[in-house]
Amino acid sequence: MAVLDRFLKHLKQSDGSDMHFSAGLAPHMRSKGALGAVQGSRPLDDSELRGMLRELVTPTQWSEFEDEMELDFAYGIAGVGRFRGNYFVQENGAAAVFRLIPEQVRTLESLKMPPAVESFAHLRSGLVVVTGPTGSGKSTTLAAIIDKINATYDKHILTIEDPVEFVHQNQRSMITQREVGTHTKTFEAALRAALRENPDVILLGEMRGREVELALAAAEMGALVFGTLHTNSASKTIDRLIDIFPTDEQDQIRMSLSEALAGVVAQLLLPTADGKGRVAAIEILMKTSGLPNIIREGNTPQLISMMQGGKAVGMQTMDDALEALWRKGVVRPKDVLQRAMDKARFEQMFREAERQVLTPE
Repeated sequence: MAVLDRFLKHLKQSDGSDMHFSAGLAPHMRSKGALGAVQGSRPLDDSELRGMLRELVTPTQWSEFEDEMELDFAYGIAGVGRFRGNYFVQENGAAAVFRLIPEQVRTLESLKMPPAVESFAHLRSGLVVVTGPTGSGKSTTLAAIIDKINATYDKHILTIEDPVEFVHQNQRSMITQREVGTHTKTFEAALRAALRENPDVILLGEMRGREVELALAAAEMGALVFGTLHTNSASKTIDRLIDIFPTDEQDQIRMSLSEALAGVVAQLLLPTADGKGRVAAIEILMKTSGLPNIIREGNTPQLISMMQGGKAVGMQTMDDALEALWRKGVVRPKDVLQRAMDKARFEQMFREAERQVLTPE
């Protein structure tokens, strides 16, 4: 058994989400959003940590880490679970972070996702982007959407990931999962090949550079494409997808995106008011007759009004989602204020609520 296995087992047993190792420091664990040193652990020096890290990967992977100073991979422990690993180098030496991947794919129902999120599983084609910062649950949400498709339709679902995180079992659909570095050299190569592999649904990891262009092409050819970005709102997602490209190509990308984009799900995780867990706040943009024109004209500030006016079909802004969680008593005002876009709106709201408490009728 590898030395680091006991830390990863501790992560699972403690209901944590991430285990951090960094030369010069003791191992740290993130649990319910909070990061702290593993009780009883001691600092690890660079040589000691590198020896531990080397045990978990193949010689080829270790050579890649030494050459590139970065490595992404998946690691499994029988009877414990799978972990997404990332090795990197920092000022004191080697470092690594392991994310626990749940053994069972969560359903949309168990995640308490709004019905509008499930609606994306029933689309025939288009591009759906799930966004949010690292650790916001993007992969979990996407896995749940894929699971819904898998259980409902007879389709070919192709995933291209780095690394493969959730392992799906064939239900009604046929699922092909490809890992960059193991089954294909690059995302771009896999995406080009995907257009000849007759997929109905394509799931990508993070979209970067030319992968966006290929994802749009696949969506325009009739596939339903899901991808992720590290943005925190629908408007910033659209701007980011366009800004990836040189200025002289952006008009064409706007045109393609205006036709292909079927929706954006932006999510954040907040600690619950009781401190016992975390809850997702979700912004949802869905395609309407007015969306293509907004994208073509670059008028993304109008998206807020569009989402506010589209509540009947399931759209909502992040601030409205945050307000709903606060009014239900699920989250604390200070955590809402940290993440709100219109902070003045919430400051006024909290002041009014405080006055009502101090001067009851």
